[in-house]
Amino acid sequence: MKQTKLMKSYIPMTETAFYILLSLTEPRHGYGIIKHVEHLTNGRLRLGSGTVYGTLTKMQRDSLITVYADEKRKKIYEITDAGRNVIHKEIDRLKELHANAVKFEEAF
Repeated sequence: MKQTKLMKSYIPMTETAFYILLSLTEPRHGYGIIKHVEHLTNGRLRLGSGTVYGTLTKMQRDSLITVYADEKRKKIYEITDAGRNVIHKEIDRLKELHANAVKFEEAF
């Protein structure tokens, strides 16, 4: 998939997609991603396995992630260069969003 089409498809990212990619700072299997996201968000976000595996399948099809290893029915995923590009773009977008929120929050 071309890079611009990929960016349009993923940005802005859903919170689920964002946290899945954010969890792949090291290779993890689906359940490991679920637990890591729960930890990162202090339990606020509890991803369902259907949601996670559906998103992982789409991201794998779009080459944002790849299967790093396949161990006893557990696929271990890792982020690709394309996935890194997408997460960097989204982080930049979120930084802008945050900066503007802080700048104008007193007006509300």
